[in-house]
Amino acid sequence: MSRLAYLASLALKSAWNRRLTLTFIALSVAISAILLVGLERLRGQIRAGFVQAISGTDLVVGARGSQIQLIIYAVFHLGGATNNIGWDTAQEIAALPEVAWTIPISLGDSHRGYTVVATSVDFFEFFRYRRDQKVAISTGRVFDDIFEVVVGSEVARKLNLSLADSLVLKHGTASAAPEHSDKPFTVVGVLEPTGSPVDRSLLISLRSMEAIHIDWRGGAPVPGFSIGPDRARLMKLEPKAITALMVGLKNRRQVFSLQRSINNRPGEALTAVMPGVALDQLWRLVGGGEKVLWAVSALVTVTGLMGLIAAVLAGLGERRRELAVLRSVGARPMDILILLALESLLLTAIGVIIGLLTLAALIYVLGPILADLYGLNVYLSAPTAREMLLSGAIIAAGFLAGLIPAFRAYRLSVGDGLNATI
Repeated sequence: MSRLAYLASLALKSAWNRRLTLTFIALSVAISAILLVGLERLRGQIRAGFVQAISGTDLVVGARGSQIQLIIYAVFHLGGATNNIGWDTAQEIAALPEVAWTIPISLGDSHRGYTVVATSVDFFEFFRYRRDQKVAISTGRVFDDIFEVVVGSEVARKLNLSLADSLVLKHGTASAAPEHSDKPFTVVGVLEPTGSPVDRSLLISLRSMEAIHIDWRGGAPVPGFSIGPDRARLMKLEPKAITALMVGLKNRRQVFSLQRSINNRPGEALTAVMPGVALDQLWRLVGGGEKVLWAVSALVTVTGLMGLIAAVLAGLGERRRELAVLRSVGARPMDILILLALESLLLTAIGVIIGLLTLAALIYVLGPILADLYGLNVYLSAPTAREMLLSGAIIAAGFLAGLIPAFRAYRLSVGDGLNATI
């Protein structure tokens, strides 16, 4: 057996004899690994969820303005559009030879703080979110009648909505906004959780949006004039304008040329945005909180490693007899240094392994709960290269931290030799 292998075996036996104390040290390292790697997993998957709130859509088209603002209201349904785009313009874009499909989006109304999104049935066919996943109906079906609504998972959970429930939409998003109380909607479908803005939306048809505003002018109902639901169903209802248009292409290599063509289109002033690029820019603006998480987890990791150093240093006084005996049977000072460094390496590695296994168990158990309650899609998967790098960094830091008490022991063994004071 080589000398290094023998020292490793000796380190294992020595650690086993002090297993109670070292167990707590390993657990502190494990907690550090859980926090550091766990926050990296959370950060990475939250970022992926953010930048992939919309997936597979090549362009988002809206009225001329800021690209980021367009993404904020078209994808995240926050704020409002400075202007709408004409329905005729949307149909002309949909008819272009490069275009495979389009999804019209019309915003403006709400229900108890949640956004109402008027769209077409193509939304359920072509809209994709994280990693090209398709929106799916959990219970019920897609809307068919004018006064039918499909609700997102969070809306259904928070408002305790189920199939056949009736609800009334509000004109606008302000708390004091008037309601379309004469035209109630029936819940016909509930969507599965997506971890995207769709969870916080109520989906109706474009004809539905026209129907509830047919007897309104200037943001208020026309006095003495009302069109009931039955009469509205018989009318030809077609939107005059929409908020935005999502566009999918037959060949994605044509995205730049089509974007330029739409942006320079004569007549109505439009802005065409590649959502992936705009979302990446938006994340750089709002993702600063991840730096705070990094700082907190790094401090916890440093604290755990300092505990490792303190525990090994405190134990040196008790181990001077052991070290003197090792010296008496031929161990060299360098062997003592290597022995304690290997113990630190072993202890840190075990702590990191325990931390990673515990983190995987927590993700397995809590992942579905987080997705259901908060829309956070934290799922179990193989460690990423960055996570492996962080785990290796913790082990390397633990080994380097262990060199401090190891060098102290090296100096003690040189000074004490066989005459160590016991």
